[in-house]
Amino acid sequence: MSHPTAHSATPFRLCLDLPDWAIAELQELPEHLPTLQSRMAAVIRFARLNFLRQSGGPFAAGVFERDSGRLIVIGVNRVMPLNCSSAHAEIMALSLAQRQLGVYDLGGPGLPAHQLVVNWSPCAMCFGAVLWSGVRSLVIAGAGPEVEQITGFDEGPMPADWRLELATRGIALTEDILREEALANFRIFAASQAIVYNSRQGEAR
Repeated sequence: MSHPTAHSATPFRLCLDLPDWAIAELQELPEHLPTLQSRMAAVIRFARLNFLRQSGGPFAAGVFERDSGRLIVIGVNRVMPLNCSSAHAEIMALSLAQRQLGVYDLGGPGLPAHQLVVNWSPCAMCFGAVLWSGVRSLVIAGAGPEVEQITGFDEGPMPADWRLELATRGIALTEDILREEALANFRIFAASQAIVYNSRQGEAR
């Protein structure tokens, strides 16, 4: 049996956390963000700060009460710092919200409807996480190949009818909220020449 390495003293326990700057920024945000534009603006800002501070990729996602705009949490991509390929922004936000509220279903009995706000459409993995999370609303800055074209990230094999799959499960979709602002963020990331962490980019080797 292998022994724990110096950087993983507890190899049978997983901890995914936000960087310190994100925790501080969350504490400075208002308790409620009433409009979709204000929610998306906060998410885009977190995405930008995340790669500028070298604490993850250029992605962020926020969980809000859909109707009141009460902020639950904004998560950021933490794949490389935490050595965890599943630590995408949506996974971070949904998991932290569920932990904070003490539920595994954000659409469970007695809860207000929750909304996930993301600075682009989810990747193949995070799309599944959205379906199982219990959120009743998904708000995205945009959808399409632009992010892959600009940054080189591989978003995976999304089903062609993904919008229908959301509707079938009662998840309302709102698109193109601050689309150009989100794309400008990705262009800044691309210009920074930061590492794009695709696992072999689909190549079998």
